[in-house]
Amino acid sequence: MRGAWIQEWRPGQWSKNLVVLAGVAFAHQFTLPEQLLRAGGAFAAFCLLSSASYVFNDLLDIERDRLHPLKRLRPLAAGLVPVAGAWAMSLALAAGGLALAWWIAPRLALVAAGYLGLQIAYTLLLKRWVLVDVMAIALGFVLRAVAGIQALEPLPELSPWLLVCTFFLALFLAVAKRRHERVTLAGGAEHHRATLARYPPELLDQLVSVVAGATILAYALYTISPATTQHAASGRMVLTIPFVVYGVFRYLYLVYHAGRGGAPAELLIKDLPLLVNVALWGAAILLILYL
Repeated sequence: MRGAWIQEWRPGQWSKNLVVLAGVAFAHQFTLPEQLLRAGGAFAAFCLLSSASYVFNDLLDIERDRLHPLKRLRPLAAGLVPVAGAWAMSLALAAGGLALAWWIAPRLALVAAGYLGLQIAYTLLLKRWVLVDVMAIALGFVLRAVAGIQALEPLPELSPWLLVCTFFLALFLAVAKRRHERVTLAGGAEHHRATLARYPPELLDQLVSVVAGATILAYALYTISPATTQHAASGRMVLTIPFVVYGVFRYLYLVYHAGRGGAPAELLIKDLPLLVNVALWGAAILLILYL
């Protein structure tokens, strides 16, 4: 029973909150233990907040989830977690996340509250609007990146390139997920998510291509921007572009050839080439910025 409650938190999705740690790395403060501790606390706060939003979403979508081939196995949809207990759990997780964020820095709590408000708005309304739904998901990742900066003390300069790259990467993953859902559910798409029936597969294919290209271009521009080259000697950040290109291409391969892409967080962990590529990219970033 305890395992079902923890499973409802979706800890496998916490990898999405690693975006929070990008701020301390790209602010060139990754070697400072105090800053790492503050960033780690912000990561924990967003894990609590994201779990609260997942439980809230499952409570409202419990009937639709029972029609989904995979989501029907979630503890709440499967009847392993009582509805009343799930409401209490969602409120407790949200309160804990906001309290932790406030303890770290009041300005971080403001960003955390904005993120939680966005998740509530998404669950209640935004996910029913075509195109707005995927953009809201991407904005949630941008707020995570902003939170990673706001947790630091003293407050470093917020790089607009960090936000741009985060937005396009998150948008790419969100659109690819919509395509996977549209193809997998076929004729029953509207019973799972109202907007899916209004997403023609041809449109989703075009959106995936456009956003994939924008993601690579945004990152390439970031590596050669003056704000980046002044920290990375001789503009060596351009050496990390192949990792990003391969990561995007590998994900496209998994979406179109392997029929995967419905759970980006799980795919990152389970696909070994993708996992190794991300690890190498992270190692290259740290070597270039700090050594």
